[in-house]
Amino acid sequence: MLVRVAQSTDIETMFDIRTSVTENHQSREEIAALGITPDSIAEMLATDCRAWIAELEGQPVGFAIANATEAAIFGVFVRPAFAGKGAGRALMQAAETWLWSQELDEISLLTGNDPSLRAYGFYQHLDWRLTEVVAEGEYAGEAKFIKRRQPYEPAG
Repeated sequence: MLVRVAQSTDIETMFDIRTSVTENHQSREEIAALGITPDSIAEMLATDCRAWIAELEGQPVGFAIANATEAAIFGVFVRPAFAGKGAGRALMQAAETWLWSQELDEISLLTGNDPSLRAYGFYQHLDWRLTEVVAEGEYAGEAKFIKRRQPYEPAG
């Protein structure tokens, strides 16, 4: 599994992966209605966001995107045919490592508030903690997970 930083030339691949998922599926039209377009992603990648592409045998199978200003992982998506092969875990590791390198003490993500969703359990398995269900606004009903920087403990 290769995880590399995404470039602007990967944006169409990211949209293809995003629209391939079955859980939390959204069409390109639904994503565009949220203001997420190739142009908006290009702008994000040129400012305070970074994305990663997971490749298996040279084929892009997943991506993650994170925002340093918001201290958040915006999304992790893996093509269904490649679920369970380590791409999600590798992408989360890349996103978390980059966010921690931004000198943040706490990072967050939002996902559907349904414990039967694979993502919900996946995040818990990676030591993310459910902190709240968003009550109001654009993300009302979403589950907010956080992760705090591990305190440094000197050896000895």
